[in-house]
Amino acid sequence: MSAQVLIVGAGPVGLTLAAELARYGVAVRIVEKSAQRTDKSKALVLWSRTLELLARAGCSETFVAAGHKVLAANIVTGNKLIGHINISTVDSPFPYALMLPQSDTERLLEEHLLRQGVSLERQTELLSFSQTDQSVTSILRQADGSEETLATEWLVGCDGAHSTVRHGLGLSFLGDTLQSNWILADIHVKGFPFPDSEIATYWHEDGVLVVFPILPGRFRVIANIDLAAGSQPTEPSLEQVQAIMDRRGPGGMVASDPIWLAGFRINERKVADYRLGRVFVAGDAAHVHSPAGGQGMNTGMQDAFNLAWKLALVCRKNCADGKLLTSYSSERSAIGAQVLAAAGHLTAVAIMKNHAAQTVRNLVGHFMLGFAPVRTAIVNNMTEVSIGYGHSPLNGPSDSGLGAPVPGQRVAPLADRAPAGSGNSPRFVLFASPSSEVQRLIEEFPTLLDSQLRMPFKPDGLWLVRPDGYAACAVKAGEEQAIAEYLVSITGGN
Repeated sequence: MSAQVLIVGAGPVGLTLAAELARYGVAVRIVEKSAQRTDKSKALVLWSRTLELLARAGCSETFVAAGHKVLAANIVTGNKLIGHINISTVDSPFPYALMLPQSDTERLLEEHLLRQGVSLERQTELLSFSQTDQSVTSILRQADGSEETLATEWLVGCDGAHSTVRHGLGLSFLGDTLQSNWILADIHVKGFPFPDSEIATYWHEDGVLVVFPILPGRFRVIANIDLAAGSQPTEPSLEQVQAIMDRRGPGGMVASDPIWLAGFRINERKVADYRLGRVFVAGDAAHVHSPAGGQGMNTGMQDAFNLAWKLALVCRKNCADGKLLTSYSSERSAIGAQVLAAAGHLTAVAIMKNHAAQTVRNLVGHFMLGFAPVRTAIVNNMTEVSIGYGHSPLNGPSDSGLGAPVPGQRVAPLADRAPAGSGNSPRFVLFASPSSEVQRLIEEFPTLLDSQLRMPFKPDGLWLVRPDGYAACAVKAGEEQAIAEYLVSITGGN
């Protein structure tokens, strides 16, 4: 079968998209110009929501087995604990942050993709592309210098911050490069004052120091540094890292055996629209932002999860293009903007210089983190279970008397049932009491509805849940016709 979708870029985002499309029976090719995957840890954490979405594909267990669970985060200034945030309180089958170097994330995703029968094509570069109303024609250059002309139905750029696909579309990457300089060190540390299942953020008058456990004894250290105006970030020495840890940390931490040392600056940029015609962008090709909060890779992978089931339904001819694919940009651009704003705010709070402002920050932070609802909100945002699509064009009818979940809201996975979107078909799921009307609905839409019902959240309600686990409709029992009309609206009569 010729490829229906060409994916450019084989980082975590492109690999996730390729594996999801292949799982759903879409013919896909994925190309990557580099000769081998990264050997650097880079993006370090998989959050609860991403693991929930990986569980739909049946591969979350391999990631969990390979990673290191972090259960809490601490904010400290001097010898005072500003706040302790217990990540394990999140309502998810994965109540932790999973620390896993990006090199391992890519390896596991590539192995998962191979199990779907798709091989990654390395040393293959996209040179250019053009599109019509019916197809996209791409020019690829192979490792031996030969060129291939490939026609596909769709093209997705997952090719990073310097995206060839984004440039080819002429999309503006609006935003700024922050003038602060940063260092990153993956090192071994002795004397870390917290359990190796906890993160520590130190607010200091000089700036911020963040220490993440990667494995027992191995940590990532991130800190902002002051350099002369106009100077470029450079790789720090181990001695420089140790000096910053001594100055900003609690004392007693000893760094050794560096694995990766790097200097960087923070870019905050985003495209306005993630789609133009038959071409999409996802991940860093669409948005880049501060690493504060560790949301970047997860946001990109969730771009891929969002697009995959929609594109699969269109490729399988179960739905029309229509508002289904249009909703990808609408939903994910809004999330990208939220993540960019939140990460930028966290960065600004952590590196503020004014002494009076720092004093206020410390007092307010300690006060606010004393409230359980505040800590819960922080945990839900960190782990990304609070992500939703409240203003999505895919949201259907909603009866306000039923309460949560409302259309656009995440539906927490059930321990005793396969998550929505599992298996080899991207089907919606009905949360409803059995009835002849519900059964007729399933029979009317056999390619869109899972035949297995889930129990309704309330006895008098009926919920339709999307293949990515977000509510689409919430109506009273007996209003099956409203669900039927919704499904017809997204199929376009297919």
